[in-house]
Amino acid sequence: MSDSPAQLADPHLVYDPGAGTGPKDVVILGSTGSIGTQAIDLVLRNPDRFRVTGLSANGGRIALLAEQAYQLRVRTVAVAREDAVPALREALTAQYGAGEPLPEILAGPEAATQLAASDCHTVLNGITGSIGLAPTLAALEAGRTLALANKESLIVGGPLVKALAKPGQIIPVDSEHAALFQALAAGTRADVRKLVVTASGGPFRGRTKAELANVTVQDALAHPTWAMGPVITINSATLVNKGLEVIEAHLLYDIPFDRIEVVVHPQSYVHSMIEFTDGSTIAQATPPDMRGPIAIGLGWPERVPDAAPAFDWSTASTWEFFPLDNDAFPSVNLARHVGELAGTAPAVFNAANEECVEAFRSGALPFNGIMETVTRVVEEHGTPHTGTSLTVPDVLEAETWARARARELTAQTTSAAEARA
Repeated sequence: MSDSPAQLADPHLVYDPGAGTGPKDVVILGSTGSIGTQAIDLVLRNPDRFRVTGLSANGGRIALLAEQAYQLRVRTVAVAREDAVPALREALTAQYGAGEPLPEILAGPEAATQLAASDCHTVLNGITGSIGLAPTLAALEAGRTLALANKESLIVGGPLVKALAKPGQIIPVDSEHAALFQALAAGTRADVRKLVVTASGGPFRGRTKAELANVTVQDALAHPTWAMGPVITINSATLVNKGLEVIEAHLLYDIPFDRIEVVVHPQSYVHSMIEFTDGSTIAQATPPDMRGPIAIGLGWPERVPDAAPAFDWSTASTWEFFPLDNDAFPSVNLARHVGELAGTAPAVFNAANEECVEAFRSGALPFNGIMETVTRVVEEHGTPHTGTSLTVPDVLEAETWARARARELTAQTTSAAEARA
């Protein structure tokens, strides 16, 4: 994976897809998830700035999807599960009432990808997982501004994304990368000495590796700061999420891995920092609330007034920073390793982790077994596909192998545990 000559996310460059005047037309992918629902809240509070033309969801929360479609009066609704279409049509009919035309319905695995290429100004990709890659590529190829909350699509398809993205076309929505994006506005890439990515430390901050051996799924889902979906929450407990963000920061800002640092900041007030060559550090800080980063993604280069709460500076508070315990949380260093390997290695890392998280949730793996299994899958992957010729089939093949191997190793772990019992 070769670096491009300029970072993908540059606050000094504004990509204009030529949408004209008036509210920006926005497509929201993953509308019933955490990012999607908060984005819709922002849109509904700012109808003069944004107009949603399309929504996509997996199909597990049909009633909410239909309610969103009616609230926003969208043109198109996309659902990944084709078997959900009858229920979706029924729910839409109940919302719209007799005689009122329903929005167009797209269905199937390619529905979100098709919607991402539809006529709009900005596509917010809030899908969770590497299935967000195809919609990311479709939005870029169609010339849309991409507000990117789906970090996995950049991580598994880095060269593919970099080959399509035009200067200023990607605006990061992750709180950490939105913070780096804003801090970078204070200087240029040449001025940057170090990116400092903050981590809350998750629910297990301060615990040793031995103390993590018997933690439960409920323990891992009890995040102290953020309310997120279960997969992202467990990724935050293992700090895999932070490892993915290190890879993402490298790709977005074209900074070498040895100049990207992770520090633990339990309060989650400072979302990330940039240290410049003159010794100055610029930090972006707000109370923990994803509507701020979402507003940057949808509104840049303009800011959306009152998008999220601000600090009450008349109230005393304490902000703490700690070094990362790489023994208890080896995921960040493993992510650096696969990021440096490049090629299909990040896809293998991500896919194996997704399988292992599901195995942990179902009771088939202990908590420490997540990273132990992912590490073994990465090691067995060997020499990854490298160079500039990476294709989507290459990524899919690597992911398929990684998922299958992770399941095999999980089954072996389960059998060994049962034999000892």
